[in-house]
Amino acid sequence: MKTFNKIFLFGLAILFAWGCEKEEERAILSTGAAPVVTLSSKSVVLNKDNATKEALTISWAADYGFNAAATNTILIDKKGGDFSKASSITAGSDLKKTFTTAELNGILLGLGLAPGTPADIDIKITATMGAATVLSSTVSSLTATPYLDKLDLSSPWGVVGSATTNGWDGPDMPFYKTEVPNVFVAYVTLKDGEIKIRENNNWAVNYGGTNGVLKKDGDNIAVKAGTYKITFNPVALTYKVEKYSWGIVGSAFNNWGATPDAPLKYDPSVDLWAGVVTLTDGDIKIRKDNDWGVNYGGTNGVLKENGDNIAVKKGTYLITVDFKKMKYTIAKYAPWGIVGDATATGWGEKPDQKFSYDLSTETWFLNNVVLKDGQIKFRLNDDWGVNYGSTSSNEPDPIAASGALKDGGKNFGVKAGTWNFILDVKDPAKPTYKATKVK
Repeated sequence: MKTFNKIFLFGLAILFAWGCEKEEERAILSTGAAPVVTLSSKSVVLNKDNATKEALTISWAADYGFNAAATNTILIDKKGGDFSKASSITAGSDLKKTFTTAELNGILLGLGLAPGTPADIDIKITATMGAATVLSSTVSSLTATPYLDKLDLSSPWGVVGSATTNGWDGPDMPFYKTEVPNVFVAYVTLKDGEIKIRENNNWAVNYGGTNGVLKKDGDNIAVKAGTYKITFNPVALTYKVEKYSWGIVGSAFNNWGATPDAPLKYDPSVDLWAGVVTLTDGDIKIRKDNDWGVNYGGTNGVLKENGDNIAVKKGTYLITVDFKKMKYTIAKYAPWGIVGDATATGWGEKPDQKFSYDLSTETWFLNNVVLKDGQIKFRLNDDWGVNYGSTSSNEPDPIAASGALKDGGKNFGVKAGTWNFILDVKDPAKPTYKATKVK
């Protein structure tokens, strides 16, 4: 019996020692394992001329006490925010992220920071290990000044009247600034009726008149249906209403004028005329007022009055024209859309709800789209050949305020409401989105 007890106790000792050894070998998260953040600068003033240059590097280090495969995320929020609406940038296993001026500017504007005004932002890093462990750095602060990403030609002046789309109640059709001080211009399509010019959508300051001369609280100005350029000077109190439009004509569109030209629309954010036009194989030119009195052709993106026809292939194109620099572009156009059971069009049973293209930021936007509880993805040209979803392995992945996209990725989950979306697909290798639930 004594022998048995000795053997039993010896065995217990071995098991105890083995257990202690295993406990010592087990990975233990070290004290102070949270990431420690370093910013390359404490203050940045962004300039659009440096859009592609490096603006800020965020780096971090962490001592977990063992080799850990952490997934790192950068969170950027307004000063004092709780990071629930922060801009989120996935860094994977990297320990550093360098932002170009354009990248950082987009993030700052997305947070609602005012262009040209210094503001403080908070930055922190989260390191995720497994399903349960998330370590957060302390918050680092930075003063940043974003720039206006769009050309600001806005003015307080507008055209109001029975001849306008919105009638005498407005909102008014806008006037834009020109290169000439105190000279404003509006490009409008009117119906038979009357107009006046007023400030801030309000009758406190309004002008009417006759024969190009304005008077405060003056008579309504009668107009006929058509597309016009209205020029206005609030100092000299003069105005001019003239027929004015630009369009695409040619064998590739309307048999050189057999039907109206494809209209181009003025875009004040870039000071260009632009339009999406579906063409056949053939030639085109750009002309004013559906008439050959003023027309442009050209080669290699350079316009020339009465120039050569521009050869095109069958397809849908975004055409832009810069009459100040005498340049044009013709680029293949395929729209992005939103698809899914959360949308009114389902999973492709009907054409997707389409995004519009913003020339100034080279991004796609879709505003005030009404969704129900469900799932969505983004796809190109009503086709599954190129479709973007979440980078997560979860399906559906609850949509965040912003994030990365993955071709063929998992569905996003959304809640019922009215949403705004922005897609940035300039770099096909790093597509991103922004989502805002407006109500």
